[in-house]
Amino acid sequence: MRRADRLFQIVQLIRGRRLTTAAFLAQRLEVSERTVYRDVADLQHQGVPIEGEAGVGYRLGKGFDLPPLMFTHDEARALVASVRMAQVWQDPALARASQVALGKILSVLPVATRVAAQSMAVCAPPIGLEPAVQATLQTLREASQAHRKLRLQYSDAQGQPSERTVRPLGCFYWGKVWTLVAWCEVRQAFRSFRIDRIAQVQVVDGAGGAFRDETGKTLADFLRVVAPPEVMAKWAQGG
Repeated sequence: MRRADRLFQIVQLIRGRRLTTAAFLAQRLEVSERTVYRDVADLQHQGVPIEGEAGVGYRLGKGFDLPPLMFTHDEARALVASVRMAQVWQDPALARASQVALGKILSVLPVATRVAAQSMAVCAPPIGLEPAVQATLQTLREASQAHRKLRLQYSDAQGQPSERTVRPLGCFYWGKVWTLVAWCEVRQAFRSFRIDRIAQVQVVDGAGGAFRDETGKTLADFLRVVAPPEVMAKWAQGG
């Protein structure tokens, strides 16, 4: 990779993440961390507002942007294939938004690239989530984004029903099923719930339904402490 291309890629990678370490950049670009440190210093010297330092991580300062990128044939095909497959496993609102977003991208591509992408021989028949599960998934996702508590009526793998009040943290897709990762206020611990086993979900209204991130109860805490690969494999079952 030419150095100019590598510098461009560094900016792209940093602006696409909240905080980017030199180790991550070195791995992605297949160079040494020392090379990353030197490249970042050169970019900063040229006026690119990269904040942070070696050993901590980097991020782009506010207000910095680059011109729109043009996609290659393969990149455009990848976008079309990804949206087609994701639409049948997303909730209705995200599915519609992804289709609109893809349309906007395709509309500005050169004709040859657009035709190549649209003729992509990868299709996803509409046999994904049941409509009721899609609706539940949308409620969970929106509550997670809005930091609103939920009341769930749930049945575990043995069919035992329970009622929970939870702080929804994120939805995880496992190939055929979705699970909700949440902080359960009944168990005072992280729990996962298979969305197809949620019989009823209700957003908690009013001031008592809002929650703020608390140390030890966030998605980042879950991913950092509770979610090594062997544990996540069990969590895919929900409960």
